[in-house]
Amino acid sequence: MKNFKLGRRALMAGAAAALAFTSPAFADGHQKVDSIHFLIPGGAGGGWDGTARGTGEALTKSGLVGNASYENMSGGGGGKAIGYLIENAESNHGTLMVNSTPIVIRSLTGVFPYNFRDLTLVSGTIGDYAAIVVGKDSPINSMDDLLAAYDADAAGTAIGGGSVPGGMDHLVAAMVFEAAGKDALGVKYIPYDAGGKAMAALLSGEIAALSTGFSEAVDLAAAGEIKIIGVTSDERVDASPDAMTMKEQGIDTTFVNWRGFFGAPDLPAEEVAAYQDAISAMYDTAEWEDVRARNGWVNIHNSGADFEAFLEAQETVIGDLMKKLGFL
Repeated sequence: MKNFKLGRRALMAGAAAALAFTSPAFADGHQKVDSIHFLIPGGAGGGWDGTARGTGEALTKSGLVGNASYENMSGGGGGKAIGYLIENAESNHGTLMVNSTPIVIRSLTGVFPYNFRDLTLVSGTIGDYAAIVVGKDSPINSMDDLLAAYDADAAGTAIGGGSVPGGMDHLVAAMVFEAAGKDALGVKYIPYDAGGKAMAALLSGEIAALSTGFSEAVDLAAAGEIKIIGVTSDERVDASPDAMTMKEQGIDTTFVNWRGFFGAPDLPAEEVAAYQDAISAMYDTAEWEDVRARNGWVNIHNSGADFEAFLEAQETVIGDLMKKLGFL
């Protein structure tokens, strides 16, 4: 296993952890946890970043958590942050790492040697649909346009994403093209390290279209900087009601990416329970609803054993799909 130990960061995290876990006196009060340090496995502007910061915002503004801090740790398709959390477990009490479907995908493909079973499962929290987007000045205005451009010049119609080849953004693009009757393996996919860099590549014209999380695209679409040409939801999403679903355009596919939180291995049961209690209570707050609606997220809440069962089921489904598409 590659050594990702970062001594200085470990000492800082350990110091923060001393204040992180609330005392039992808070158990029946409003505040559930004194502080949480959110570890984000990608760069600023991506879906993980938005999820961690949005969750921290809701938890602190509602008073369920005293304060929140954030650390972006890009690298290895998320593997650097996971390795750091595992290899510095004792100094990472008080830290919650955000992750999502890629932790399942990248474990299946061997991008890193860990999987969700190596961590403490805290809670799944939300779902985020996927979207295909293009730049505001692109001649492409629909999935039909994108598919026509692909048919005319597959190599010149590159699709970017904020994940490694065979990762979630790539898998979503492949699913969409496969459902549209195209050769999914013929899609030219260009990976970027996190959604923010991928979006920058789209805006600069490096790629023809971008496979990304719907929540990552909403604000830029509202500002007129990009066009959402397809969403992997069953119905249109209130956060961007003009964005057509794939199904509306004759492409029979849907997909939702869960996001949730993990702790270092072997966290004390009372600490895990406090985090789960805070997250559970968060769903009843106006502060969370503001964050959720703003980002177009879907509430998908499961904790502990339910979270583990959900992940195991997804591991089976995604593994079968990736084999079918030739990624495994």
